[in-house]
This record gives sequence, structure tokens and C-alpha cells, in this order.
Amino acid sequence: MPPPIIECVPNFSEGRRLPVLDALAQSIRAVPAVRLLDVSADPDHNRAVFTFAGEGEPVLEAAFRSACVAIERIDLRTHQGVHPRIGAVDVIPFVPLYDATMDACLALAHRLGARLAADPGLPVYLYGRAGSRPSRSLAQIRRGGFEGLREAIAQPARAPDLGPARAHPTAGAVAVGARELLIAFNVDLKSTDTMA
Repeated sequence: MPPPIIECVPNFSEGRRLPVLDALAQSIRAVPAVRLLDVSADPDHNRAVFTFAGEGEPVLEAAFRSACVAIERIDLRTHQGVHPRIGAVDVIPFVPLYDATMDACLALAHRLGARLAADPGLPVYLYGRAGSRPSRSLAQIRRGGFEGLREAIAQPARAPDLGPARAHPTAGAVAVGARELLIAFNVDLKSTDTMA
């Protein structure tokens, strides 16, 4: 019987610089037994979504390695894009696929969060099924973006679940979670009217 497969879909705050996108992809491909399934980069949002899958342990390692590349190569102080973000690696969800359970994804999210909080010392917000505060949504976590987070993180209501209660100076914070499959798509409109 094939092993359970877990998908990971990290969103990085980079959609323009190909060398950075290549380094992120290479960090994932370098982990044996992980398959990089898709990369979708958007220069307007200045954001990229990577999708990879495999068994739990290799997927956890690929998520950690790619997050470390993002922390090293993306500086939010100079980042510009239209998508709300709090981190160089903004969000890392784990998704159960073939024979995987949500409990397995929860465990991976908590382990990755603890690892990122310990070293490199990122503030970590747990969200979705992994969230410790059910009333706190991903949109609430991202409210104010990186710029607003630098001050708001000291407030008890905005404190991270793990790691320091201060934003990393260049990489911000990260939201790590577990969720079901999500289908998202963009629609281009032929209009300059923002109310369209």
C-alpha cells in the first residue's frame, strides 16, 4: 500500500527575482522523496506559491529548507507588492492528500512552527486547523501587513503562538497551518475601473 502523501503550499513574498525563485525551488528539489508539483509567481503581487508533496518527514524538511532560503534572500523592508503579507515566507499550509490525515498535518505544522521559532527565531502564528486561537483567522493575522506587525506584535491580542514577540527585522513572521484542499484562481478584468 502506498504511504500517506501530504501536500505543502508555501507562499513566498517574491514574484519577480528569478534567482531567488530558482533558489527556493532548488531547496525543495534537493530533499529526496519530495516532488515539486507547481510554482506560480506573480510579479504584480510580488508573491510566489510553491506546491510540493511527499511523505510527512521529507515534506517537513523541504518546508523548513525553503523557509530558510526565503529568510536569507527576501528583505521585506524593500518588498513591494499588492498582496497582504507578514513574512518573507508568509504562509505555510500542510494539506492531507492520499491516505494522510488532518492529525498528521497538524503535527507537521506544530513541529515546523517550533523549529522556525527556535532557529532562525521567527515569530510563528498557527492558523487553520493548527490554530491555537480559533477566533483568529489568517486575514486577522495579516492585518496591517509587515509594516503594521512590527508594532502590533507586542499587543497580547497580536502575540505570536511561538517564537519571539517581535518581528524579524527583514523576514517578518510566518503563519503555519493545516487545512483541506483549496482551489484558488485569479481573474483578469479588462478595465481600469477599480469598482468593476
